[in-house]
Amino acid sequence: MNAQTLPDIAAQALNQALPLDWVGMCGIALPILFNGQRIAAKADAGVSLDDGEARGIHMSRLYLALEMLEDISLTPTLMRQVLQRFLDSHEGLSSNGYLRIHANLLLKRPALVSPLAGWKSYPIEVYARLEREVFHVELKFDVSYSSTCPCSAALARQLIQQQFVADFANQPLAHADVLAWLGTTQGIVATPHSQRSSAQFRVEFAPQLSSFPLVELIDVVESALGTAVQTAVKRADEQAFALANGQNLMFCEDAARRLTQALAQIPAIGAFEVKVIHAESLHAHDAVAHSSWQRNTA
Repeated sequence: MNAQTLPDIAAQALNQALPLDWVGMCGIALPILFNGQRIAAKADAGVSLDDGEARGIHMSRLYLALEMLEDISLTPTLMRQVLQRFLDSHEGLSSNGYLRIHANLLLKRPALVSPLAGWKSYPIEVYARLEREVFHVELKFDVSYSSTCPCSAALARQLIQQQFVADFANQPLAHADVLAWLGTTQGIVATPHSQRSSAQFRVEFAPQLSSFPLVELIDVVESALGTAVQTAVKRADEQAFALANGQNLMFCEDAARRLTQALAQIPAIGAFEVKVIHAESLHAHDAVAHSSWQRNTA
């Protein structure tokens, strides 16, 4: 049987004609180049089906167009080119194209004090659409950090004060005795609770953006929080991490405000949303805060 005699079910007449907003494929395995790394990704690719009389789209054409992403670093320009190829291959059928890429970016991060370093994984998602020749691109990413509760810290300090009064009441204070007391569990009777937390971002960029400044964004976020989770550590790093947590007490509201103020200073960003999740160690539920921001272009 040759190609001319193969049945073409898609060309058969429809019982009911109706345009569709999005038709395509999800979860396509794909290697991409991002930030100098070749990483395994999953792609969702689709187009609108404007011609309600057409049975369907040409999914193989979308699949083949994704080959453009394999050997060229992922940029907004490249994503627009892929979307244009989607539409060029569906002329007369589609006016809108969509491409979403999910991956995990690995960054090697140094320890706080020691010369150690280790890899951290950052979930990322890049979403681009070309709708009636208008291009839009946005980036989602997550950053993990530690958060120590200010209320819990204050309550712990009060208990330590009470213990100090109980242990040294009506006694002359000697420097050596107080110093020794501070180094015991008898003295430090309580510690504040902290938890691993997550900040989730959706960022829209200016139309003329030439590359995705993801590493810059992650650096800004981790600097603003001050307590990014660590990889390989020595005791000196663990102590420095404890100090960072003690100097960066924060409710989820505090973290959301810090991040909003920090990201608003980045010129490439046109708008963003941030969701902060503190996975409570005190409660069986999470504490959550949302914030959004849009650049005033007036």
